[in-house]
Amino acid sequence: MKIDVLTLFPRMFEGPMSESIIGKAVEKNLLSIDVLNFRDFSGNKHQHVDDYPYGGGAGMLLKAQPIFDAFDHLQEKHPDTKKRVILLDPAGEPFNQKKAEELAEAEHLVFICGHYEGYDERIRSIVTDEISLGDYVLTGGELGAMVVIDATVRLLPEVLGNEESAVTDSFSTGLLEHPHYTRPASYRDMDVPEVLLSGNHKLIEEWREKESLRRTLERRPDLLDHVELTDQQKNWIEEFKRS
Repeated sequence: MKIDVLTLFPRMFEGPMSESIIGKAVEKNLLSIDVLNFRDFSGNKHQHVDDYPYGGGAGMLLKAQPIFDAFDHLQEKHPDTKKRVILLDPAGEPFNQKKAEELAEAEHLVFICGHYEGYDERIRSIVTDEISLGDYVLTGGELGAMVVIDATVRLLPEVLGNEESAVTDSFSTGLLEHPHYTRPASYRDMDVPEVLLSGNHKLIEEWREKESLRRTLERRPDLLDHVELTDQQKNWIEEFKRS
């Protein structure tokens, strides 16, 4: 996958995009990430990229011209890639695991990170996806872009050491993930459930499925509205409610 980020603050990406899973994916040539400062395309000696909004109002808006010119530069540099252009915006589609899975199928992602009060509306004409992390406002789109990149890149083939990891993550199945335990089997009077020590893989999988359902019911019952439950899962839910 090819990723380009258009931002006014490229240094914000230096650490997060070179460490951990993402850094290893870049090292293995499974991924390339370039960060472009669109201030370099301002077209004026003071490198201004913002201006007052027509009609008045508080704050400054990002001008369309630097963004368009920076994007044109990417088009010329990578003319043959099919690009998904992502605008980080509070008014965008709420980001979730399903969206990450969709973006992981893309060949080339381009992220536009805004700042100030907002964007000149004409910037949206080059955008294919508008994404929001939630019902709150950040100072800029940089942190949002990093979150989307991280959630997407870990789904690419060979990025994770264990391919099952992404499949069983919370939200990938529609439910929250089941509890996990590691050694020692007993710590501060808290014991690992006996079934996990039994070696019976069928019982372990059943326990995990049941506990995943229990955790979802307790913490995010809203997710169950979007999951097609089996008869066994429905019976477990009734059991949880009675207990």
